[in-house]
This record gives sequence, structure tokens and C-alpha cells, in this order.
Amino acid sequence: MKKKFTEKQIHILDIAEELIAQKGFEGTSVRDISAKANINVAMISYYFGSKEKMMVNLYQYRVQKTRETFAEFTHTIKDGKPEMQLKEIINFVTKQLFKFNYFHGFVTQELRHQDRVRDTLLEFYQTFTKVLEDVVQKGIVSGVFKRAAKSEDIVSTIIGTIVFTIRNKNYYEIYLKGNDEDYLANAEKKLKNHLNLCVFSLLGYQI
Repeated sequence: MKKKFTEKQIHILDIAEELIAQKGFEGTSVRDISAKANINVAMISYYFGSKEKMMVNLYQYRVQKTRETFAEFTHTIKDGKPEMQLKEIINFVTKQLFKFNYFHGFVTQELRHQDRVRDTLLEFYQTFTKVLEDVVQKGIVSGVFKRAAKSEDIVSTIIGTIVFTIRNKNYYEIYLKGNDEDYLANAEKKLKNHLNLCVFSLLGYQI
């Protein structure tokens, strides 16, 4: 079920996300957030209970926004050819996960197992899976795709590969060219090519 956030809560969460993106989770304090949001420190406790609970709300908020953006995006490409839709979906999801890569630094297993976060993630995964299932079936019927790979396996391949790459920079950067500051951009480009090759191959489509 979608959580409702007030305008004030959204303002605080937007500020928190901006600071975490710049300074990381550990480097961002409640005082930093309250100062930039122009509120009293106690207001964070009032709205969220604690910094940790605010992080739960922030992650839930971001996943909800990503799900909404994904729904809008897939609607714009719904009439395209299945191979075009699939490529655009892979590229879109890769771009979104890399854009908000800093979440993977503070989202622990404990946080992921919070009921609210878990349910919100599950809803997004199910939406993603349903969209892929429709695209794959469309491609099978039209003869574009030769093998009906399971959409849940495709979702696992895409998200799992991206998250591994983001979390294991020290490993993946060995195989990339460029400066350290270019890591995310170069990794995203490399991964988009790789995921397109993998997923289209699973479906028996030569690209």
C-alpha cells in the first residue's frame, strides 16, 4: 500500500536525500538535515521518530517515486515494438539505479526487512515483472523472441547485476578505463551493453 507523505515530510526527505548523495549516510547528521531544511532538530523526531526511522521513510519514498516514474515511462513506450520496449526498459532501470546509487550504501538487510520497505520493494518488483512479462509475450507472439525466458529471472538478472556493480566498485573498476570520478558513468555504460546482450540472448534475439 502506498504511504502518504505530507509536504513537510517530503521537504525534509528531499533535503536528506540531497545531503546523503553529497556526503554519504554516515557523513550526514540530523543537524545537517535540519539546518538545510530550515527546521528545528526536534522536528525530525516529531515527523519520523529518529534518524534511522527517517531513513526507512526516505527509502520507501524513493522506491514509491521510482515506481511512479517507471509506470509513466512504460506507458510512453507501450505501443513500440517489443525489442525496442525491452531495450528501453533495461536502459531506464539501469539509469535509475545508478542515479540513486548512494542508497545501496546505507540500506542494510535490517532496513530491507522492515515491513513497510519490504512491501514497497515487493510492489515495485512485481510491477517490473508484470511489464516485462507483457513485453516478452508480445515478442513471442510476434515471433521476434524465440525463447520465453521467465520475467522474474530477467528482473533478478538486471537488478542483481546492477546492485553488485554498485556495491563492489573495488572489483569492477579493475575492468574499466577512466578516472575514479568517472566510475559510475563508465560502469553504467558498460552494464547497459552487458545487460542488453544477456537479456536478449535469453530470449533468443540476436542484437
